Amino acid sequence: MKRCVAAMTGLICLGWPIPAAAEQERSAPLDPDPAWIVTLQFSNDIFGGSDRHFTHGSRLAALSPDGQVPEAVETAAKALPLFPDDGRLRVTYSLGQDIFTPERIEERALQEDDRPYAGWLFGGIGLVSENGERLDNLELNIGVVGPASLADKTQIEYHKLIDVQIPEGWENQLENEPGIVLYYERKWRNLWETRVSDLVILDELAVDVTPHLGGALGNVYTYGAGGMTLRLGEDLPNDYGPPRLRPALPGSDYFRPDDAFGWYLFAGAEGRLVLQNIFLDGNTFRDSHSVDKRPLVLDVQAGLAVTLGQSIRVAYTHLWRSKEFRGQDTGNQFGTLSLSVRF
Repeated sequence: MKRCVAAMTGLICLGWPIPAAAEQERSAPLDPDPAWIVTLQFSNDIFGGSDRHFTHGSRLAALSPDGQVPEAVETAAKALPLFPDDGRLRVTYSLGQDIFTPERIEERALQEDDRPYAGWLFGGIGLVSENGERLDNLELNIGVVGPASLADKTQIEYHKLIDVQIPEGWENQLENEPGIVLYYERKWRNLWETRVSDLVILDELAVDVTPHLGGALGNVYTYGAGGMTLRLGEDLPNDYGPPRLRPALPGSDYFRPDDAFGWYLFAGAEGRLVLQNIFLDGNTFRDSHSVDKRPLVLDVQAGLAVTLGQSIRVAYTHLWRSKEFRGQDTGNQFGTLSLSVRF
């Protein structure tokens, strides 16, 4: 993967211009998309060879077709400076769960020098706007932190199933607390793009760079973020990258293949200025275990996405995260598998 990232970076350094045909293809308006898109994500630190800190996450999401947004909602959305007038609006619905633990899950006693046990069970609803060159995503997540998230039962039963160490310290987890967080992300697709098919055997090979800005506001997370993603592959125009569990580099449930088969390698980075992270800061309204968080966090990711039959996208993302709190020995890494289906 390091060789792939180095090769992709080298292509950017050459600074090839965008051919006129590619520019026209990129800017051409798309017909309305009648498909629902359903996405299932599975994130786990087993892909990083550990069982600590962010240990598991799952998410199920459904993205509506174009034209199924209530007129009043569409009018209000387009009145906001967040969405362009020519963007096609869709509604996204989601349900997810995240699980966090300290490193030494075999210990029953409170580990004051390590992050708290915590879970986050949430439902989400949001608006996605896409106009061929830019994607805006506004999403509200509402849920619960603490025993009501069922994170303890989920992890314990899963560890029994796969016959590994049972976590012993869940009695020290954060207390029940309602959680709310509003996310906003903007991605500029193909800010820089070029075809490289004249230099290689594969037809329609292309490389592009997609920067993004975003943030979150709520008692679960409050942060500002920015970064970019580099992609190398085929059928790039109608994909903003595979989806990720927040906080992380944003992807998208949205994808719209041109061909029966497409693929790309990707690499990216995001920096976040973190003002609130309940899973490190502890409960908002009552005393609980907490650690001293670091305000600046860096994520670096790389992976592969494949589209099949114009209706399926399968992707794997591996993420490296810098230290998140004082006293943390090393950063973390974990992987995410995602499956998206159009129907």
